[in-house]
Amino acid sequence: MSKDKRKYSSEIVDGVEQPPSRAMLRAVGFESEDFNKPQVGIASTWSMVTPCNMHINQLAESAASGADSVGSKSVIFNTITVSDGISMGTKGMRYSLISREVIADSIETVVGGQGFDGLITIGGCDKNMPACVMAMARLNRPSIFVYGGSIKPGSNRTDVVSVFEAVGKHSEGAISDIELLDIESTAIPGPGSCGGMYTANTMASAIEALGMSLPYNSSNPAISNEKINECTEIGKSIKNLIEKDIKPSDIVTKKSLENALRLITVLGGSTNAVLHFLAISRAANLDLSIDYFQEISDSTPYLANLKPSGKYLMKDLHKIGGVPYVLKYMLENKMLHGDCLTVTGNTLEENLSKIKSPDVSLNDLIFPISNPIKNTGHIQILKGNLAEDGCVAKITGKEGLIFSGPAKVFNSEFECLSAIKNSEVSKGDVVVIRYEGPKGGPGMPEMLKPTSAIMGAGLGKEVALITDGRFSGGTHGFVVGHIVPEAFEGGTIAIVENGDIITIDSEKNKIFVDISDKEIINRKEKWKQPDLKIKKGILYKYLKSVSNASNGCVTDE
Repeated sequence: MSKDKRKYSSEIVDGVEQPPSRAMLRAVGFESEDFNKPQVGIASTWSMVTPCNMHINQLAESAASGADSVGSKSVIFNTITVSDGISMGTKGMRYSLISREVIADSIETVVGGQGFDGLITIGGCDKNMPACVMAMARLNRPSIFVYGGSIKPGSNRTDVVSVFEAVGKHSEGAISDIELLDIESTAIPGPGSCGGMYTANTMASAIEALGMSLPYNSSNPAISNEKINECTEIGKSIKNLIEKDIKPSDIVTKKSLENALRLITVLGGSTNAVLHFLAISRAANLDLSIDYFQEISDSTPYLANLKPSGKYLMKDLHKIGGVPYVLKYMLENKMLHGDCLTVTGNTLEENLSKIKSPDVSLNDLIFPISNPIKNTGHIQILKGNLAEDGCVAKITGKEGLIFSGPAKVFNSEFECLSAIKNSEVSKGDVVVIRYEGPKGGPGMPEMLKPTSAIMGAGLGKEVALITDGRFSGGTHGFVVGHIVPEAFEGGTIAIVENGDIITIDSEKNKIFVDISDKEIINRKEKWKQPDLKIKKGILYKYLKSVSNASNGCVTDE
């Protein structure tokens, strides 16, 4: 391959000035001929801290073999990951969203420092996937994302959310200690990401629709020949991108972002996708507004009967044709821009041209557009005196469209969990969890434990929950998160009192507390910002630099 196709590595290894660089690379396995090959960095998020990523080194090695076999020189390097499922409901959860920035920064740092000509990133858990795409967009050199794949379902189709909800049932006396242990012991049988349309599968599916991963990447199971074969074949694809100089800026456009967001809506995906795609858009210099998500939701039906609100898993979608099956149906119904370029070097429409037209009447997994689960999307952007700069609701319609009730206020997730355990949350309450935002948390932890406890207590349709924190993709029920301004910055959520009537109206996209403007001003004048919970280290650096949730919680603005 000529020097001009080695746009970055040639600066590192060519010429009489670079023997020290070549000497260092010989020590890690480079031969003389390798210096004339394009270098492909492979960012592996392998880690034994979570089943989502425990198998990823095998995928990285397959990708490396594939790249080497077609005349590239692969270099595997690692970055971190944090397990949401393990840290959920503990102080460790503060580090989850922060890890997205650390991962993106670390990939950018290694690739920029080493001068790789192409980049393959392999992610499993939900924060490292958007982080991979953010890094690829920042670096803007030929790149492909690979998803580690979904886990096999546990006994009786259980998963990690089943375990969280079982804790709530146990606290209510609905299941015994032995039954709880049985669910704990069988719900997560091995490698892979959570199997429902939670954040991991939401992001993987959306990245495929975005064009930054190969077809079927998001639905190929973690432990499968399809996933290994996909990784082995990826070498040809990255070589093609390098030769044609196809970069993320050619693929990640306003139109391809629209494709991704429409697929998220059709599939009933995680509210975390709002945060992540705001961040991805900023990395790609496209700067979506949070209001754009509402535009997409207003014009896109919710069609997929997938967990957490439905009954099926990603493995079931894989059986009927995976994400390409859904994309083909969407394309035929004029819901996608088919002319968007993808990492295959072809357009989305060209990728889908060989797929048979789906007959959605043959299953109850993907509903027809003529008979949707909901005519509009489940992700709703609400505004009002409780969230002047916006918040994100997940309303599938199954829990109703409007909720109004007295506030039951907690200044932390842990206070709320204790109250639910002690049966202090009642039918009709609007649970308020505050000081859990990006600065107040710090780190904007997920509230899966409280929402699962509410579900386990049988109050899923009887209680609403609002927070300046965020939710797991496994959360369902009448929930509203990402409230901006957050409590720590003096948002109205900070001055809500027990008994104040809160109304959440997804039909009018409003959220408000029924107190006068004068009373709000009076309460805010008396409010004092709490002391920082953290005064050094990464949590401190994060809270000092992070943008609000309506701007994606990025740290480089």
